[in-house]
Amino acid sequence: MISTTSVNKHNLQPYLPAAVSLTMLLAGIAADNLFTVTCFTGYIRLTWYLVAYLPVGLPVLKECGEALRDKEFFTEFTLMILATIGAFAIGQYPEGVAVMLFYSIGELFQGAAVNKAKGNIKALLDIRPDIANVIKNGNVRSMKPEEVQIGQIIQVKAGEKVPLDGELLSPESSFNTAALTGESKPKTIRQGKQVLAGMLNVGKVIEVKVTWIYADSSLSRILDMVQNATARKAKTELLIRKFAKIYTPIVFFLALAVVIIPYFFVSDYQFSAWLYRALIFLVISCPCALVVSIPLGYFGGIGAASKNGILFKGSNYLDLITKVNTVVMDKTGTLTKGVFRVQKIVTNGMDEYEFMQLLIALESQSTHPIAKAIAAYENTETNTYQASNVQEISGHGLKGTVGNYEILAGNTQLLKKFGISYDTAIDQIVESIIIVALNNQYAGYVLIADEIKEDARQTIQQMHQYGITHTIMLSGDKDSITQEVAQTIGVDQAFGNLLPEDKVQKVEEIKKDESRTVAFVGDGINDAPVLALSDVGIAMGALGSDAAIETADVVIQTDQPSKIITAIKIGRATKRIIFQNIAFAFGVKAAVLILGAGGLATMWEAVFADVGVALLAILNATRIQKKKYTK
Repeated sequence: MISTTSVNKHNLQPYLPAAVSLTMLLAGIAADNLFTVTCFTGYIRLTWYLVAYLPVGLPVLKECGEALRDKEFFTEFTLMILATIGAFAIGQYPEGVAVMLFYSIGELFQGAAVNKAKGNIKALLDIRPDIANVIKNGNVRSMKPEEVQIGQIIQVKAGEKVPLDGELLSPESSFNTAALTGESKPKTIRQGKQVLAGMLNVGKVIEVKVTWIYADSSLSRILDMVQNATARKAKTELLIRKFAKIYTPIVFFLALAVVIIPYFFVSDYQFSAWLYRALIFLVISCPCALVVSIPLGYFGGIGAASKNGILFKGSNYLDLITKVNTVVMDKTGTLTKGVFRVQKIVTNGMDEYEFMQLLIALESQSTHPIAKAIAAYENTETNTYQASNVQEISGHGLKGTVGNYEILAGNTQLLKKFGISYDTAIDQIVESIIIVALNNQYAGYVLIADEIKEDARQTIQQMHQYGITHTIMLSGDKDSITQEVAQTIGVDQAFGNLLPEDKVQKVEEIKKDESRTVAFVGDGINDAPVLALSDVGIAMGALGSDAAIETADVVIQTDQPSKIITAIKIGRATKRIIFQNIAFAFGVKAAVLILGAGGLATMWEAVFADVGVALLAILNATRIQKKKYTK
């Protein structure tokens, strides 16, 4: 995209050749037709149009020369050069300049659209953190992870990803490991223990001593493995490129036939007249409209996706996503938020509001992620209770005094430790729960669970509307949790208790049905092998692991499941506009070809049929980026 912050000669330079040629062409046409300029004849007229031709013609001559050096004679550049030189040879100077000028303008349109798409993509990639804050002599210096050495100390703030494997020097902190393990439960790591690159620090500012350089880190090794797997995926070459290699030589020899064959059958044969028809044929037949507008259509689709927070890593995936009929999804971080929330409160006859007031007073004294989830519970006003004599009982929970109550809050083992009986039905609950006892009497429990993303259910419904016949959820979480989430959001099938290799096996089983085109959506390192295996791998990019993002074919930068539908819409819109361009280009060219061979079309009609159609096709392709794909 052309920068709007500053305009200098570097911004305007690409437009100068076309501007000079256009000005001189219009002046020449005016001198030819509008004014009586007696001196504008002969060599002066030829020189004027040659000078107008060179700014836009030289770049094409250079491209043609490079193609010939590579032994590629039949290219669109060769056709353009032959047509324009022929036009000059028979005195059709303005037409010769116009062919190159409009081709150059088409290239400028294409370049601007491509740069815009590339700018959107680069902006998305720049959002991802790629620095390590190294502490040296009391100062913090930002460096690339690749430059950090073993033994150096790095600082990781709350909300930042750990950039390198290392040993935790700070007393403790909580980490969101969903991107690495697929598990929703945050993990508390204490001093001296290992932290891994890709973990998200959700606690306080910490310091980490680097134990592995970036190239040897667990993250880097996983990336190497998945990159090798990705390399085995076939790269789709656009059909139009293959078509042009066959089409161009056929056009060249047909143009020769237009000049030569009439000599044997036409009694009043005039070489210049039939050469002019052949040149018209060459200009009309030039595949510029297709070669320029079709790739631009795909760039437009990629750019439109980028504006909507979706990164397609290749135009072939825009095509593939329109064919997807089976979507397989990870649960944690993909359909759920990967963070804890209070989901249910059950009391043993006590007022729920007072129950939560007492529990929040105790849990607010802890830094454990589950305690934080309870402390952040929204359905309470300012808490007037204060906890005292708080003790953390390792592996069990908390004990303390709140008001007139001695309160215990933790797991079932905590109550058993103190000999307190409770409702044994609690033992059947698989989600994370905090059981509460007041003055050695069971008082109730709070259910803590991962929260389903707001748009998850709507996304599944829309998938069925858009022709996705199978929706499947795979998770490393307990099967009971997985089935509950699947039922809530309407997924067709769900499987829990899966290791990464189990997920691979499930997708391999699904792909045995050749009628299925499979997309897998995930966000963790454990999802990387499945992303590489699927026909279209889609990664959640905001909190997703680098391994998943590097392996995926499509990255959803906003982590919203509904963006899967947006990606499908953009893929379909791109495909529709591509086919419109192909039909339009062939239709107009066929009509003008017939007219040109019969002597009923001039070079100006030929210019429109070639470059004019290309310009219209380019403008049509840019519509992809202007459409709205979300409600």
